Amino acid sequence: QVQLVESGGGLVQAGDSLRLSCAPRGRSFSAYNIGWFRQAPGKEREFVASISRGSTLTVYADSVKGRGTISRDNTQNTVYLQMNSLKPEDTAVYYCAADGPTVLGRTPQRSNEYRYWGQGTQVTVSS
Repeated sequence: QVQLVESGGGLVQAGDSLRLSCAPRGRSFSAYNIGWFRQAPGKEREFVASISRGSTLTVYADSVKGRGTISRDNTQNTVYLQMNSLKPEDTAVYYCAADGPTVLGRTPQRSNEYRYWGQGTQVTVSS
């Protein structure tokens, strides 16, 4: 079992930046591919970005491409999502997710490809 903890959310103004963090509680997740998803009120959870276990592969949703950067520091056991030029439509609860331990570096984009999920961190962007 992997428990993920997200942090870094908050209330910001349009145009501001935030860096979200995701870390597992009590274990390393260097062998996991990691994704970020978000869910706005009344909407389905949507893919934001993912990064492979070795950081060699990243993929982004069109909605954040050019504004978001996913990265990981396996020595710090943390994955980051840097979001710049935030817009009101970025308002959502942001979740990180990990697939099973794997030797394959992948960038899954579907939520059902992930086994473990955090509780989420709220990002609110005011106009």
